[in-house]
Amino acid sequence: MAAAIRRIASKNFAKFTSSSSLLLPPAILIPYRSIATKLFVGGLSFCTTEDGLTETFSQYGQVVEAKIITDRVSNKSKGFGFVTFACEDEAEKALTDMDGKNLNGRVVFVDYAKPKTDFGGGIPIARGPPEEPPQPKVLIDEEL
Repeated sequence: MAAAIRRIASKNFAKFTSSSSLLLPPAILIPYRSIATKLFVGGLSFCTTEDGLTETFSQYGQVVEAKIITDRVSNKSKGFGFVTFACEDEAEKALTDMDGKNLNGRVVFVDYAKPKTDFGGGIPIARGPPEEPPQPKVLIDEEL
């Protein structure tokens, strides 16, 4: 597995490599990791921070990234986030131990993250009122 990641990474990210070994920031490898290493964490307290989430889950292994999803307008937490682990075993242990546990006064629910399947196509946001279809013109005898 590690050799395959090195091979993919060396083709796509040659500027990050050194002559002796592959030196990549962990976040660059996220797209090449299995979805099983990324966990969904729901029911988060609105005062939970990404640093706090990282600290809590790092007791189960190496946390590559912790992301709390926020509202675009208010920039406040939506109450859920994602934690990405370096290895599947660590993610599985965190899932079994943290699911249903108390974190910052709220019971959190942990599950494997599912790949995003909807890439738009919904109702557009703030695009103005819908256009009315053109009305057919009624001709009066005088106009003929």
